[in-house]
Formats: sequence, C-alpha cells, structure tokens
Amino acid sequence: MKTFTEVYAELRRGNRKQYALLAGCCFFSVLLITAYSCMMRAPTILSILPEGGDSRKQVMMIFVLAVIGCGVFTAYASGLFFRHKSREIGIFMALGASRRQIRGQLQKELSLISVATCAVGTILGAPLAWLVWQIFRLMVVDTEEMVLRFDPQAYLFSLAFSIFVIVMLYFMGSRFIRRTNIVDIVQESHKSEPIKDVPRWYGVVGIVLLLAGGFLGYMAPSFFILGLRWYPPEGLMSIFYLPALVGLYMILLQTVVNGWGGKKKQYKDLISTSMMKFQGRQTVRNMLVMTLLIAGAYFASFYTPMMGTGAMLGYDLRPVDYVYSWRDDQNVPGEAEVLAMAEEYGVTVTDITQVPMIRLAVDGYRNVEEETPIGIVWHEEYRETLASDLFFSEFSYTALTGETLGLQPGQVAAVMDSDGSGKYRFAGNASVITNFLTGQKQTVECQEIVKNEALFGHYVMNDADYAAMSEGLTSEWTEQFVAFNVENCADTYDFAKALFYRIVDSSDEKVAVLEHWDPVQRAEKIETEGIYMYDRENSAERGIELIDYDQRDSSGFRLFWKYMPAFRVLDKADFVKTMAVYLTLFIFITVICFAAVIVIAFTRCMTIALTNAQVYDDLRHLGAPNAYLYNSVRGQVKRVFLVPIIVGTTLIYCFYMMIMYFNGDPAGITSGEFAGLVTCFGVIVAVSALLYGVYRITLKRVCAALQLKPSK
Repeated sequence: MKTFTEVYAELRRGNRKQYALLAGCCFFSVLLITAYSCMMRAPTILSILPEGGDSRKQVMMIFVLAVIGCGVFTAYASGLFFRHKSREIGIFMALGASRRQIRGQLQKELSLISVATCAVGTILGAPLAWLVWQIFRLMVVDTEEMVLRFDPQAYLFSLAFSIFVIVMLYFMGSRFIRRTNIVDIVQESHKSEPIKDVPRWYGVVGIVLLLAGGFLGYMAPSFFILGLRWYPPEGLMSIFYLPALVGLYMILLQTVVNGWGGKKKQYKDLISTSMMKFQGRQTVRNMLVMTLLIAGAYFASFYTPMMGTGAMLGYDLRPVDYVYSWRDDQNVPGEAEVLAMAEEYGVTVTDITQVPMIRLAVDGYRNVEEETPIGIVWHEEYRETLASDLFFSEFSYTALTGETLGLQPGQVAAVMDSDGSGKYRFAGNASVITNFLTGQKQTVECQEIVKNEALFGHYVMNDADYAAMSEGLTSEWTEQFVAFNVENCADTYDFAKALFYRIVDSSDEKVAVLEHWDPVQRAEKIETEGIYMYDRENSAERGIELIDYDQRDSSGFRLFWKYMPAFRVLDKADFVKTMAVYLTLFIFITVICFAAVIVIAFTRCMTIALTNAQVYDDLRHLGAPNAYLYNSVRGQVKRVFLVPIIVGTTLIYCFYMMIMYFNGDPAGITSGEFAGLVTCFGVIVAVSALLYGVYRITLKRVCAALQLKPSK
C-alpha cells in the first residue's frame, strides 16, 4: 500500500509537462530580467550613456516594459499550473486528505520550483548577457571599450523580481488551498475565462483613444514644462498615456470577441471565435503584454538605423571633406603641416583654407529653478553674458565658402545646419556680444540665417566689428579654423587617421575638455558657486567621464571632445566603432524583447490548443473535415500571434514619426529623419518576415498537437 507522499509523487510524474511549463516560464522570465539588468547597469554601458540623457531613459523605459511583460507572463503560467493541479488536489481532498498534508506537499513543490528556477535563471543571466555581447562584438565591432564589465548591484533587480515570483507562487498556492468547496476545486481545470460580448464600436473608440493617448502622453511634458513652467512629478506624465493603454485593451477585446470582418465573418468563424471568447481574459492579457513588448523592442531597434542613417546623410551633406579647429595657445598642425603630411601619404589636397576665429560672450535667457510647495517651477532670467560662441569675419566666411553676405556694422549671421535648424544645439539669436576680457559690448542684429553643415554653430560678423571686438583677446579666446578638400576622399583614411592622431598629440591638458565646457559659464559658476562641474578636477567627482588622450578611439572621446575634428572619411569608416556600445546595447535590448514575445506567443498558442483538444476531437467525430478544423485553429493562432505584432508595430512606428515631427523648431521631419524612418520601415519588414516565420512554425506545432494536417 502506497503512502500519500508516494501517490502524490506518482501524480507529479504524470503531470511532468505542467511542472516543466511552470518551471520554464519562471526560469525564462528571471533569466531575461537578469541579463537585461546586468547589461543595463554594466559600467561599460553607464560610462557611455550620459546621466539623465535620453538614451538612458529609453533603456529604463523598455526595462520597465520587460519587467511588466515577464511578470504577467509568469503569473499566467502559475494560474495555468494551478488549474491543471486542481483535479488531483480535489481527488485527494475527496479521499480524506487533510489540507495540512496537501499544503505541505504543495509548498515543497513550489519551494523547489521557484527557488531552483529563480536561482538558475539568476546565475545564468550574466553569462547569457556576456555571451550575447561577445557575439555582437564578433559580428558587429570589437573595440577596447567593448570589454563588458558587470556591476554586482545589478543583481538587486534580479533579486527583486525573483522575490516577486516566489511570493506570487506562494500566494496563489495558499489561495488555492484555502478553498472549501471540493467540487469547485475538482472542476477548476474545466472552467473557462469567458469575456462578455462587447459592442462593435469598441474597435473604433479604441483606435481613437490609442491615438489620443499617444499624442497627449508625448505632448504633456511640453505643456507643463514649457507652457506652465512647472516640472511635474515623475509619475504624473505616465497618466496621460492611460487612454492609449485603455484604447489598446479595447482594440484587443474587439479582436478576440468580434473580430474585424463584420457579422458575416463572425458567423463563418463561429467555432474559433467562441473558443477565443471562452479563454478570452488570459488571451487578451497575453496579447496586451506582447503588444507592449513589441513596441518596446521596435523602439530600441529604431535607434541604430535612425542614428546610422542620419549620421551618414550628415557626413554627405558636409560641403568640405576635412574640417578642424584649435585654440591659438595650442601647437596644432596648420595649413603648411597638412600639405606636408598629405604629400607624405600621397594625398592630393585640392584646396585648403585657414582662417582665424574669436570667442565672444553672447546674451540670452537661462532657466532658473525654484522649489515650491507644488514642486519645481522655473522662470527665464536674461543675462548679457550667458555663454560664448565663435565668430568669423565676413572675409573669412567668404574665403571658406565663396559666399558674400554683405553684412553691415552691427549685423551678424548665424550658421545653421543644412536643414536651417539648430535642433536645440545652437540658438543663433544673439543680440549683445561681449569681449569677455576687456568688457567691450556691442548690440547686434541677426540679419539672416545661412546654412552650412561644416560651419554649423558659428556666427559671421562684419569685418570692422570683428577687428574691433578682437582687441585685447588672448590666445585662449582666439582660434584657427582649417577646411580643405582632397581628391578621392574615400581612399584617404590612413591620412585622416594620422592627421587626427597628430592633432590629439599636439593638444595639451588645457583643451582636454568636454564639448559642454564654456569659459563664460565657467567664470560665472566659479564666482557664484566656487566650482565648475566640467573642469577636469571636478568632473570625476561628479561621475562625468574625463577626456583622456590615451582613449582617442573611444566613443566618449570622439563624441564629446570639444575640438574633435570632422573628417568625412574617418567619421564614415569609424562610425560603427565610435557608436559600438550604443549600437550593441540597443540591439541586445531588441533581441531580449523579441525573444520574450516569441516565447509568450508560442506558449499561449500551445495552451489554447491543449485546452481545446477535446472540443476538436468531438468536432472530428461529428464529421468536421480536416480543412475546417485547420482553418479554425489557424484563426485562433493568427489572432493571438499576428494581431499584437500588427498593432504594436503600427503603434510604435506612428509614435516614432510623431516624435520626429515635433523634435525640432520649427516642427517637421528633416531629410535625415525621413531617411532614417525609411530605414526603420525596412527593419520592420525584415523583423516581420522573421516573426511570420515563427508564426508558421507555431501553427505547425499546434496542428501537430491536435493531430491536424495543414491544408494546402
């Protein structure tokens, strides 16, 4: 005679698939969260992503989506496990087993499953992240700064998620055991989760709410910060996205309950539609999670094509092949040295121009923040010496470009990029300029805006004004600007790299500063606060990466050094190397999110198949042909698998276009952004083809589980 424990063990062996499903879901979720958190908190990544920058915010936003998705997925797997467990538990209770006995056995199982899977997932998370990163290094690019280093604190995220999984399993198990009605427990596995009929207008209203929520959520920060001049609490902005979430839920409800083909289509697919409705709650939840993960995955995947396409287009729009500048207190190679180096490397310089520049203080408005009972508010404060900018004389500008502006005394021209927009990087609206050393001031009028990608961010002034404002400036406030073209630019990489290294080697520690370093702002900060955060001696203390001449090929150096040259051939050839960490990070995030989507979709489709296996067997005995049953199965799998893909893809692409449209002044999509959006659409086509292939494989597996032959 067998004991209770032995019988329980026999039943457990008979239900190996359910135990494997629960353990696999818990393991997979913890594994993904651990790998993501290890990557997100790696010093290799944090040293590149600026604190408070958009890139770091995007990484955190997608991480939150991944946590929500994996959390819901794990909860779903747990609920499915207890539903199948209910029959054997009910039988034991009917035979007289005490709740204490059952609780003890169940807790042992849950302890073993939860702790073991979470532990293994946590342990393997870092190796998975390292392995994927190494594959990217092998396939994409490999540089010194791509050596991945982990921060042990990253495991705090994994620990928190593991605790959630363990507590959730114990909670659901305890609630399951507390039931008193044996009949309910026995019949638990046969209960459906139907959704009530919803009006057909749910779909239209859902689309409207989705669009309105996305627009309101994106525009709300501008309204509060720019309109009301108030920085709202962090969580407040997310409220404005709630209509989009409600709308998305309504769209999925419409898809599951009614479909989108009208009443005739609904009656034609009556069997599959009814099956979907009977398991509707969990189906809609899974589809919602999949949609959000797909949106997050695409948002990360768009980073690379947008950056790459925009950068390459920007390089091509430069009117000059080689551009660089230096302060006059530096011994950097000038025109003569460049010609000598070009001859040494067999490069033909077709034209070269070297002109002087001066650095003057410019006026403007700065934001002053104040703490109030309702939060942080800000106001604008005018300063005659807000920051500094570089000025050409009109003579120098003409020598560089061949254009004559005809500026009169008191007139200046701002040089914008090829689209005529500063993109928040350069205001170009100075009205008072000041020689910061002598205090001489001059009121100016910004006569016109000129477009030149190579000279972007500079001013041009009348020759006489230039001479007058130059008086008294030391070599720290005057600079030289060199621009030249070469024959067969694409073949001059070795020359470009050698010249770049020569420039770096000729620069001393005084100019080893970030692009944000400004002498006017520095003087003000030292006067008012006694410290300037961008000085080298203060940057390290505040977690700001220093400019290190020994790391001249690193992303941090090439992206943020104030005097970084702009050599077309060098920038193009080394783009992937320069942006390696950024590109690899967001590709990694994309892979993680799409992997989660595929696993969730496959699991849900297989669950629907197994749940409805008896129904399909009954239909087969009633004479339903294989083609009809196959179409019914395909209809269910298609909704679960393809609808989130279509909705999530369309949602994020439209949202991304809106971001590009409003991400400038004036609003609009630039040529570089349009090219990037076209490339992103190409990414969508490629990924959609991959996901469609996974859908076909899933459909084949579901049909095999139901013993159906795919229709030809």
